[in-house]
Amino acid sequence: MSRISVRGFAVASATAVTAVGSVVGVASGSVAQNNDAESTAADATLLSDIPAGQQAQVQTASLAQQADAQAVAADATARKDAEEAARKAAAQTAIAKKAAADKAAKEAKEREQLKTEASRDSNRDASSFPLQSSYTIAQVQAIARQIVPAGQFQCFSNIVDHESSWNYRAVNASSGAYGLVQALPGGKMASAGADWQTNPATQIKWGLNYMNVRYGSPCDAWSYWQANGNY
Repeated sequence: MSRISVRGFAVASATAVTAVGSVVGVASGSVAQNNDAESTAADATLLSDIPAGQQAQVQTASLAQQADAQAVAADATARKDAEEAARKAAAQTAIAKKAAADKAAKEAKEREQLKTEASRDSNRDASSFPLQSSYTIAQVQAIARQIVPAGQFQCFSNIVDHESSWNYRAVNASSGAYGLVQALPGGKMASAGADWQTNPATQIKWGLNYMNVRYGSPCDAWSYWQANGNY
């Protein structure tokens, strides 16, 4: 029997496995023990004694094991990268949702404050304005500025301009709508005061409350008016 024994082939195969382990260990940053290095060197000398055909088999097995090890490492890296990407995406989604929720809460608070302010102003007693037998457009507008919130006045004014041209006694010949904001029927304004026919302050108070309740604010009412030609 030749020097190449079954045991020698097994040792050579083990050498290949050991070599693969050493390569993987170095790649991962580990430090091989001295006795492992010596054992590898000793076994490696046996590999040179194996006939060329058998050496090719051993080398092929070694390469296959190296490829498997690299594939496992690549899979682990890919999984880690995917988990990190998913974590970042989830964090960004949570941040975006919180920002949207904060914005919605802020807008809701602002709308509520606006309604509260408008309601407080619209509830101002019309009797606090001196009664007159008649009012000029400038006087009526001055009263409106004291009742309608400053940020809503221009929208309120736009509607009154189109509805009555600031004539608190305006009557629509076709429908019977009455007053500054053309209430239909005009008698609805009695809820703001019995003097609704002659007191522009009462009409303004009623009109502001109507716009707040039905549309949210005079500016919302004006947006509707622009889209529909009425409100």
